[in-house]
Amino acid sequence: MRTWLVDTGPLVAYLDANDPANSNVSRTWDRFTGRISTTSAVITEVMHFVSSVPGGSSSLAELVVASSMEVFDLTQPPELLEAAALMERYADIPMDFADATLVLLAEAIEVYDILTLDRRGFAAFRTRENRPLRNVLDMDG
Repeated sequence: MRTWLVDTGPLVAYLDANDPANSNVSRTWDRFTGRISTTSAVITEVMHFVSSVPGGSSSLAELVVASSMEVFDLTQPPELLEAAALMERYADIPMDFADATLVLLAEAIEVYDILTLDRRGFAAFRTRENRPLRNVLDMDG
């Protein structure tokens, strides 16, 4: 089964009809029949951003449940050290903690397709094995 990683931006856009990326993200998301994976850091960011959207927090929780989204917690001390190292490596892009956890997750579960609006960042980010991530919004079909 195909798996996509999902970043903060698309989740916010999917849940907020007023977001400029809503229609593109929704169309892409709704066509996908595989598994969606993300990190607890991404969920935390999304909860923050959708807190001003009426029903946003509940909508996020319902989406996670309805989509059977896998949420990985990458906040143990070794992972924090790895995330911090990645953030320093990509400070000029920049890379935030949620981005770093997604790169770590890609490597851990060997999934390199990501649904993200952060084209600049994820075009540059690499795993420790120098593997790039592919933005599904930029892929055909």
